[in-house]
Amino acid sequence: MLWQPSLPEKYTGASPEHLAASISARRAELGPQLVILGHHYQTDEVIRHADFTGDSLKLSQLAAGRVKEQGARFVVFCGVHFMAETADLVTPDDVAVILPDLSAGCSMADMADYDDALAAWDLLHDALRAPAARGRKGAAWKGRIIPITYINSSAAIKAFVGRNGGAVCTSSNAARVFEWAMKGGTMPVRKGEQIKILFLPDQHLGRNTAAAYGLDVRTQTCVYDPRRLARGEELGGATPEQVRAATVILWAGHCSVHKLFRPEHCDEIREADKGKPKAERTSILVHPECCKEVVDKSDLSGSTEFIIKTLRAAQSGTYWAVGTEVHLVNRLARECALRGVHVRILSDCQCLCTTMFRIDQEHLAWVLDNLAAGKVVNRVSVHPEARKWALAAIDRMLKLAAPMGAPPAPVKSGVKNRARGKRAAPADPALTD
Repeated sequence: MLWQPSLPEKYTGASPEHLAASISARRAELGPQLVILGHHYQTDEVIRHADFTGDSLKLSQLAAGRVKEQGARFVVFCGVHFMAETADLVTPDDVAVILPDLSAGCSMADMADYDDALAAWDLLHDALRAPAARGRKGAAWKGRIIPITYINSSAAIKAFVGRNGGAVCTSSNAARVFEWAMKGGTMPVRKGEQIKILFLPDQHLGRNTAAAYGLDVRTQTCVYDPRRLARGEELGGATPEQVRAATVILWAGHCSVHKLFRPEHCDEIREADKGKPKAERTSILVHPECCKEVVDKSDLSGSTEFIIKTLRAAQSGTYWAVGTEVHLVNRLARECALRGVHVRILSDCQCLCTTMFRIDQEHLAWVLDNLAAGKVVNRVSVHPEARKWALAAIDRMLKLAAPMGAPPAPVKSGVKNRARGKRAAPADPALTD
């Protein structure tokens, strides 16, 4: 976590109304030079100041567009550190990307350290090339490991992936990027070549994607945990046999918010629905950062944008339990209630992103005051060498992206998707987290 200096009392002691007025005044003063981005998980008091709301990659692309259109010089990203890095990657060098509170990190992104990734890369290849890994005829392993990293990762990890022939993915296009990798990624699969995927840093998105691809995750995936390696366990807790058998090696990372949703929460809803008319039963809608057991018990799973579009297209009188961050769910619940759509969070626990919660009006007012005075604080910059390879990983993903989906058709509770037993879902944009 980066160090964030304490704010003067003029900010910490100010009323919310005074801070809001100050932020509005500074925005007017800075004019088209400034663009403020607000991630979906932010509180309402922060979101109201945002020029754009959305997921991390979408917001970065919108910021880049605003820079091109009106010459914005300052991008204030009300999100977490890796998101500000992504915005810095896709905007020109002379644009300052600012994170209002430098301590706003992402626990999932922090679970994949660059040095740990380098060590894992060497250890996994050594295990596969070891004499014990040879087949019955004594042939050495012929294959490639293609790394994929979720957008929720540091620029250093994106650069590691880019340098080693891999790509970034979002929760919307993970299946497409996964298939690209299984087909050889940047080069076609050669005869006799075995492809393995190293999926960072979210093991749950990786496992859910592998299962959707058709893999048996019990036998065709294994988990590499750098913390277990530090405790002396070879291959991060995996065995050489597991690594050889696995098609997908999952990094032992997770989202601290989505891990709080448990299968029993789904069971409680199903139990409560017993005896109710079908029209009054609750549809369970979750993010694929939830564990596989929760996704398997849900009716629908998809990215944040998918969740939003699904609920906005839901018919009046339907009931939904949603497994994602509480501020977003509460905002959607208020919006949907106006149409007679009933939305609640899947779990009653406080499933909020605590690091995102560090961004508040106090810090936003502070950075804008400094900008108005000609001083840039809390600038987030990606090293040029990391930028080169991180952009390569992002560009590979963008080349795979399908056109953004049209507005979804209404979703009826209880309508099943015959292919997977899931309820029919609207089109999901390819570039959302």
